[in-house]
Order: sequence, then C-alpha cells, then structure tokens
Amino acid sequence: MSERFVPQHIAIIPDGNGRWAKSKGMPRTYGHKVGAEVFRRIVKYAAGISVKYLSFYAFSTENWRRDDEEVNGLMTLLGNYLVSSRDELDELGIRLTFSGRRDELSDSFLKKIDSLVGYTSKNTGMVCNIALNYGGRDELVHAMRDIAMQVAAGDIRPQDITEETISQHMFNPDLPDPDMILRTSGELRTSNFLLWESAYSELYFTDVLWPDFTESDFDKAISEFNNRHRRFGGV
Repeated sequence: MSERFVPQHIAIIPDGNGRWAKSKGMPRTYGHKVGAEVFRRIVKYAAGISVKYLSFYAFSTENWRRDDEEVNGLMTLLGNYLVSSRDELDELGIRLTFSGRRDELSDSFLKKIDSLVGYTSKNTGMVCNIALNYGGRDELVHAMRDIAMQVAAGDIRPQDITEETISQHMFNPDLPDPDMILRTSGELRTSNFLLWESAYSELYFTDVLWPDFTESDFDKAISEFNNRHRRFGGV
C-alpha cells in the first residue's frame, strides 16, 4: 500500500446486507449484523493505511420506509456499536462524527451519539463520519434554509452567496469533499448520498455484497482510484 496514493476521504455506501442474508435463508437483520462487523473491520483497516476521513452511509432518510422490524434492528445494531466501540476507537485514535438530521432519532440514541462524539473529540487520527438519518437533498434544503434566514436577517447579501457559502452550511462542513465514493452490491447509483460534496468524486462500484467485503476489496478500490486521472473539469 505504501507505493500507492491513499485517497484522503473515502465515502462508502455499504449495500447488500439484505440480499446476502436472503441468499443464505436468513432474515435481513442477520445481514445487517454481519455487515456491522465488516464495518468495524474496514474502519480499523482504513485507519491503519492512513485514510484521513472515512464516511459511511449508515441510515438514510428514506430507510424509515422499511418495515419496523428491520428499522428497529438497524437502530439496535447502531446503538450497540456506539456503546461497544468506544475504547477501540479511542485506542486507534479515531474521531467519530455524524452527519444527518437529529429529529426522528430517540433521546436515548442521541445521548449515545453525543457521548461517543465527545469521548473521541480530542483524537487526532482518522475521522470516521457516520451519515445517519441522512439524505443529500435534505442536507441541501437544510443549507438553503439557513442561508435564507441569514439573508432575511441582513447578515448576508444574495449576491455574496458563493459555493463556499453553501459548503459551510452542510451538515459537516469541516470534512473535505470525498475523493472517492465506493458502493458495494453492484448497484450503479449514489442514492442521495453527499450530492453536493461528490461533484468531482471518483465513483467505484463493486458487485461484492457488503457482508462479503474484505480488506482486499478495499485495496482494489484504492488501486482503481490510482488508475484514474482526476482533471476536475480541466483538460
């Protein structure tokens, strides 16, 4: 890995838990459980190869449409991760952040989030950003409302609004735009993930279902990234 350039910010859409579980005759919640362990391994591996920022699309605003059993199972898994991963994240020097709307999440869940964010806030290693109750369009609506309120209050003139202004009103403005967005399971779309931030991200799709995703698969994505020539609109 030392001979290759490691992207600064990798964003992952970990898809395929349900299909993986179905192929084994198991409920979708089992797929999410195995997928959570893969998440833990990939976070540790990414930190070890000097990825600076790693974002995961953990739960979208659209995921609330799934049946109650699956939603409750996902939230339980996420809650358990927040409790059990604290010491491991701290030992690895990982700082945890979250992107997404806080409303619709329970008070007990928010306390777990805030506790872990606070506990890891002084860590100086990789930033692991979890997109939770997140939607790219929803994020843009949130930003536009904030900017409109500033205009109405006279704090900013409409003609002074720039791309930087909008970026600073995203859910997590301190994160750089992702260099690469990686999606598992063979689906060829980004599903409302980081719409504003991904304007020049390299897209990488693999047929591997998330529960089968390995460190070797992660390396393949980075190798492919190294074969791309990023022009950012230039020649």
